[in-house]
Amino acid sequence: MAYRWTNDLTAKDVTPEAVFLNRRQILAGLGGVAVAGMAGRARAQTLDPNSFEDITNYCNYYEFGTGKEDPARYAHMLTTQPWSIKIDGMVDNPGDYALSDIMDQMAIEERIYRFRCVEAWSMVVPWNGFELADLLNLAGVQAQAKYVAFETVYRPEEMPGTRYPVLDWPYVEGLRMDEAMHPLTLMATGIYGKPMPNQNGGPIRLVVPWKYGFKSIKSIVRITLTDTQPPTSWNKANAREYGFYSNVNPEVDHPRWSQATERPLGGGLFSRRQPTQMFNGYSEVASLYEGMDLRANF
Repeated sequence: MAYRWTNDLTAKDVTPEAVFLNRRQILAGLGGVAVAGMAGRARAQTLDPNSFEDITNYCNYYEFGTGKEDPARYAHMLTTQPWSIKIDGMVDNPGDYALSDIMDQMAIEERIYRFRCVEAWSMVVPWNGFELADLLNLAGVQAQAKYVAFETVYRPEEMPGTRYPVLDWPYVEGLRMDEAMHPLTLMATGIYGKPMPNQNGGPIRLVVPWKYGFKSIKSIVRITLTDTQPPTSWNKANAREYGFYSNVNPEVDHPRWSQATERPLGGGLFSRRQPTQMFNGYSEVASLYEGMDLRANF
């Protein structure tokens, strides 16, 4: 397959694995520093690595609970083999696609992407996966399809957080068709060359690097192509704070904090914030929004 995207990041830019997996513990340790992290370029010597079990104890995956230790405590309960994704709606080949069969037909590659959380911290992550466009083309996109809807697995018996009305379960997200087909949009199956940990969205999740992190839906079990804009979980919960597009935009603040700057994790407690880049630095997607009011369509 021919890939049109070229990377401007290298291995030296990658957030250390311990920082990525342990980011919630780092944030909690900052105490009064609100929705931040540690700034500066990620450097391996900034943290003493913990064991793999220790560094995966903090993550944000509400299906396993709102506490930062909950995902690592309960995510092992999620059965990920076998795994399938239902692809339906406006496609030529609807059906339940086994993940093992999908993987056999895809070219898995590493993508080193900037990752920007809506909470105004950031990191650099080496994902492993394949372009979403390749999967959609396998299913056969029909001409009238304008949006792609995604759904996270919903198993209350395995996901204790879903027993509480934190969000309207199951978790759902959506993209416009041109966003979904863009070569930057990735279906990620691993990080750091390892299979995707359950608490990070295993076995397969979406990664849309120019949007805030919550758009990158985890543990996907359904993809639906439609001609109408699909509902999305955080937008349903609080439309004033979380728009459908949720593009990284330093000029559009969250109602409760500024988005003009961010704190990269892993650079040390007293490192400086850095300016947030429009579209998280991925200017090649700007043409997707030409003529749109990005304040109204936040």
